[in-house]
Amino acid sequence: MARQRKMNEERRSLINQLLATYKPEDAESVQSMLKDLLGDTLQGMLEAKLEENLGYSKYDYKSKETDNIRQISLVSKIRFYPCMRKE
Repeated sequence: MARQRKMNEERRSLINQLLATYKPEDAESVQSMLKDLLGDTLQGMLEAKLEENLGYSKYDYKSKETDNIRQISLVSKIRFYPCMRKE
């Protein structure tokens, strides 16, 4: 027989909040809820690990200690028009 886990009040409150927010009606919606929660959790964990390894956050360009940056603004300004071609 499977062992029953004891649920403390904090865990029960969290589960009730999740059920009130997502309002799952069947097993598929419960699976979707868990997938959504797990995806956000993993994304946050991966971003935190990347920040730890790189030493700066995703949006912190000032404390970056490298010259290896993308020049997207320059690339986006270059346009080629067919009427300007030299033949």
